[in-house]
Amino acid sequence: MIMNKECKWRPKEPADPSKVSRLSAELGIDRVLAELLVRRGVETFEQARAFFRPDLKDLHDPFLMKDMDLAVERVHKAVTSKEKILVYGDYDVDGTTAVALVYSFLQRFTRDIGFYVPDRYDEGYGVSAKGIDWAAKNGYGLIITLDCGIKALEKVEYAKKKGIDVIVCDHHLPEDSLPGAVAVLDPKREDCHYPFDDLSGCGVGFKLVQAYSQRYGISFDSLLPLLDLLVVSISSDLVSMTGENRLLAHFGLKVLNESPREGLKAIIGLSMLEQGHVTVDDIVFKIGPRINAAGRMESGSLSVELLTATESEEAMLIAKKINDSNNERKSIDREITQEALEMVQDGRCLASENAIVVYNPSWNKGVVGIVASRLVEAFYKPTVVLTSSNGFVTGSARSVAGFDLYSSIEQCSDLLENFGGHVYAAGLTLREDNLKEFAVRMDRFIAGKITDEMLTPVVEIDAQLNFSQITPKFFRLLKQFQPFGPGNNNPVFMTENVYDAGFGRKVGAGGVHMKLDLIQESQPYHRIATIAFNMADCYDYIKAGNPFDVCYSIVENYYRGASSIQLRMKDFHERQDII
Repeated sequence: MIMNKECKWRPKEPADPSKVSRLSAELGIDRVLAELLVRRGVETFEQARAFFRPDLKDLHDPFLMKDMDLAVERVHKAVTSKEKILVYGDYDVDGTTAVALVYSFLQRFTRDIGFYVPDRYDEGYGVSAKGIDWAAKNGYGLIITLDCGIKALEKVEYAKKKGIDVIVCDHHLPEDSLPGAVAVLDPKREDCHYPFDDLSGCGVGFKLVQAYSQRYGISFDSLLPLLDLLVVSISSDLVSMTGENRLLAHFGLKVLNESPREGLKAIIGLSMLEQGHVTVDDIVFKIGPRINAAGRMESGSLSVELLTATESEEAMLIAKKINDSNNERKSIDREITQEALEMVQDGRCLASENAIVVYNPSWNKGVVGIVASRLVEAFYKPTVVLTSSNGFVTGSARSVAGFDLYSSIEQCSDLLENFGGHVYAAGLTLREDNLKEFAVRMDRFIAGKITDEMLTPVVEIDAQLNFSQITPKFFRLLKQFQPFGPGNNNPVFMTENVYDAGFGRKVGAGGVHMKLDLIQESQPYHRIATIAFNMADCYDYIKAGNPFDVCYSIVENYYRGASSIQLRMKDFHERQDII
């Protein structure tokens, strides 16, 4: 729930009625479902079949990616000549899954291979001089970077001076110049015409091993066990769940549920998830944060060790260590979030009018991104949370829907030592004497670009439903829209004039959530179970039996072998027509 702002509900633009009618008739489905499909670009029976029945044969040829032939040739040269290869990746979920994927694949063909994950606190994000020095000292002739490297122009030159070739595999936006690497694989580079440009970093790594397999006669089926890593990356990095990502995530979920690698099996168990029923939401909220915790609190290398472990006992030992780190992370996260909230409310922040900029040199660098997200939830403004590390001010930025925060940071580049990221999330480093100027300039720049509409949280409504329409058949078809994610979100529905049947209660630690049984006034026989996360401040109003309009997504509640339909409440509006 947003602390200071009421969410605006906005119906999505209706799809072409003639297309909806035709698709509804062709497929024999509810018009609501047909409209959801048309909005997703699915307008014919054939397109619907491709959407509902994904096929790995529809993956794009990896050699459509610029420099792929060069990358494959260089890797093969290293493998056949027994040259030492270092797989180098970022310390977050995307980076560590990417390292585990490429390392696991190449390990089948060479023993001359290692991996390296930079230390968040000592080296920071991306390719580091320390990492290159380590590679040179240990005799590596080739470095493959994953989820980083697209801006590492100087570091790639440094590696070349050390006699090390570099292959860059990244998915971030490049600058005007590219690194002078042997090959630069990045679907976002301007001269790359690969058909899908929103792969995760792990996804780019997968295309590399797919291309290598294709070129040298390795069975594609042998790559399938790698897909559990890929779905964890796609889900956690919040890339779009469309095109190739949706296809890879679909089959990745099958592997994750049916035959996950030992490390992920251990994390699934420690997350108290039901093996065989793990969803994208479970990855985003339970699996991903645990893998991330290693890099936040200790070392991202631990995550790679977990994800490449082959023995269950070893995997469980590492998983327990990572789980402990995650518990510590949550405690620190809560404490710093509370401090940051108080700083904003008391006016002790560097900026708060158009953007929120907060700084405390004692904060833990590993959780500032999470804290920035919490502040966006609280105040719904672009937010930068900063701390000190290695003599510099460093931190993370998060944005609101519709506002390009990356460009705001980019216009302050003369004040920054380093920065990178996406439209809605970025990291940055600067000197302390530039801090005040940075905050002033960010606030001023954002004031000229952001609109009142962007500063108002919006819940987009896909369709209005009566509870009687939420049948097992309707839900069975809706489930086939999965996996859900950006670009293919779980639809949000709205139902008018509902009330709690009288069994509503607070649940969760501290009673911050609610469990309800909702009934629609006009259809009193259709009672439906509902969960409302972090909305217990509405409890008294709802418990009193007051009517309200509700918006929600429909989810499957799987508990102790039993599956049921449940609404996940997004927001509610009090009824204004009640006297």
